[in-house]
Amino acid sequence: MARRGSRREKQERSAGLAQMPFRPLKNPYSPIEILSQDQVEAIHHASLRILKEIGMRVTDPDSRRRLKAIGCDVVESTEMVKFDPDLVIELIKDLPSEYTALARNRDKNMTVGGNNIIFSTVVGPSFVSDLDKGRRPGTYDELCDFIKVAHGLNIIHQDGGGGFEPMDLPPETRHMDMMYAQITLTDKGWQPCWLNSRSRAEDVIEMTCIALGISREELSNTPTIAACVNTNSPLLLDSDLAEGLVVMAEAGQPVDITPFTMAGAMSPVPLAGTLAQQNAEVLAGFTLVQAVRRGCPCVYGHFATNVDMKTGSPAFGTPEYTKTTLASAQMARFYGVPFRSSNTTASAVADAQSAYESEMSIWGTVMGHTNLVLHAAGWLEGGLTASFEKLILDAEMLQLIASVLEPIEVNESTLAFEAVKEVGPGGHFFGAADTLERYETAFYAPLVSDWRNFETWEEDGSKTATERANGIWKQLLADYEKPPIDQAIEEELQAYMAKRKEDISGA
Repeated sequence: MARRGSRREKQERSAGLAQMPFRPLKNPYSPIEILSQDQVEAIHHASLRILKEIGMRVTDPDSRRRLKAIGCDVVESTEMVKFDPDLVIELIKDLPSEYTALARNRDKNMTVGGNNIIFSTVVGPSFVSDLDKGRRPGTYDELCDFIKVAHGLNIIHQDGGGGFEPMDLPPETRHMDMMYAQITLTDKGWQPCWLNSRSRAEDVIEMTCIALGISREELSNTPTIAACVNTNSPLLLDSDLAEGLVVMAEAGQPVDITPFTMAGAMSPVPLAGTLAQQNAEVLAGFTLVQAVRRGCPCVYGHFATNVDMKTGSPAFGTPEYTKTTLASAQMARFYGVPFRSSNTTASAVADAQSAYESEMSIWGTVMGHTNLVLHAAGWLEGGLTASFEKLILDAEMLQLIASVLEPIEVNESTLAFEAVKEVGPGGHFFGAADTLERYETAFYAPLVSDWRNFETWEEDGSKTATERANGIWKQLLADYEKPPIDQAIEEELQAYMAKRKEDISGA
């Protein structure tokens, strides 16, 4: 009985669906490393040369002022900043190796760094899709539904930012509505919504404090929410994102620097050159963060892929993407900081292409020891679309990889000598005592996959995996129960939003 109980802890049925329980994930295996130590150091030195001899264009005057104050060479007329390699190395040598991402439900806090893996939903698309209505601009009501479905998926540890943009809300204020939905509709942790201005970043900080019931001072000493800042590759950090970076660093919050490098378009064709440019942009971002607040956590962000050289379109889930993921993870370990990457695909629909490209991405992220997997579920069309069916299909793939991370138990019981002895030569194990004791929870139970024979599958409607995923997300939405939240917190959030919207509309 003890063996049945311990296995049952690893997998449960929720709302009639086969799910693993919500739990932190750790990678017990050694990371795949595709670069030698000499190659890692070559990329490191090449990136320092880029920063010293070419530099970064930083269009935010305040950021340039801060960089100049710590010893960077700043040319105001061109907005170019050059970085002394010794200064960069000195500033980043003691960056924190991990931090805790707080959730409204403290039982769902997550450690970012080490061998920990966090799966977070897609964020950023302007479109949403499902089998019923097709691809369309996202709305706020649909965004809330997306968060509710993700809340019901135990393999998802964090809400990535609402899933997609609610295009029916004013762009000046929708970031607050998105964050309100994240805070109130799930008790998991969250990645903040867009931070591309000082005012938006300030809203994120204030709403986080309200949600977690802590002061600004307490938050500043509690690294909690990672701000994703994309450099505009090649070698440009624009004003809006720099402002968001500065606000988050001032508040002591982790800053995820993620260059948007695409080999053949925004970075060199050779992957080594792309990695060197990406690394230079990451180090420049780290330096700015440390110029704002020494010791503020930084996350090494990866998004390096390639373009289709026939069309110029971005390609995702490619061998190049997987290789740069593994190599970038090595660079993050070289600097001793947490690493972020993504689950990606260029497919326009939730089909076989979306699955095998995502599996390539997921395999690279997990085997490279990515700590924070953004866009882990729901991403389509190179990030232009969030899909309800893809959210479910990705959850299946994430569960599969999580099951792979469970080591094989080797002990007297699992070696099963008595079972082999009982069955003997030429027999079968279907009716063996050992099988009867274990069969209910013996192996991975799929969320989406149908393992029945053709005739049974056909008689039941011949549904494809995508069609089954359509039914699953609807079931999760129908079964959704809002997690408890203090009414005073909701009211304070609503009051803050109302005041800010009034200020913005009157500006």
